[in-house]
Amino acid sequence: MHNNLFGQKQHSINFLRDESLRSEWDILSNGGSVTKMAHIAKGQDPGNSISLLGVNPLYSNESNYLILQESYRDVSGSLVIYAPVDIPAMNLIMRGGDPAYVALLPVGFAILPDGPENRNATTASHGTAGAQLTSDSPRRTGHGSLLTVAFQVLLAETIPSARISPECVATVTKLISATVQRIEAALMQRETA
Repeated sequence: MHNNLFGQKQHSINFLRDESLRSEWDILSNGGSVTKMAHIAKGQDPGNSISLLGVNPLYSNESNYLILQESYRDVSGSLVIYAPVDIPAMNLIMRGGDPAYVALLPVGFAILPDGPENRNATTASHGTAGAQLTSDSPRRTGHGSLLTVAFQVLLAETIPSARISPECVATVTKLISATVQRIEAALMQRETA
């Protein structure tokens, strides 16, 4: 798969962690709105934080899960990691329950610079788990960034040595590809606006 996304590292991280834009790329939101319910800053940078996000589904009156999200950035790169958490489990934790019993299957993005600051070339990346974010627009003078996507998925097989079925691999590949394509489309739309 060829992914050529426009944008710089800062633009990309801001897009991915902004809950008001989440429905543009997050398959889990199903096109519904996402609102920030809680926000805890981590350190001096306001972008380094942990947030609890509520999902308001587009086709239903009630959501059965929340999103726990952590974002972090420094000069070397940025991370956005999130996991859906069912509401009863989150209520248990908020009442002082043991968080060890809550299953978290994180999804994450690592955003790294792709090279020197004034590099102005388009680079292609092949594969479903990564996409090259570059700027080849004449009005942009910064560099692009490399977006790496990772999903952790619970498999139905209970035997650790069991082989993963081709159907499961195809489903995960489709999920990652759809997410990358939605991010690509949204960032390209913002670049041309």
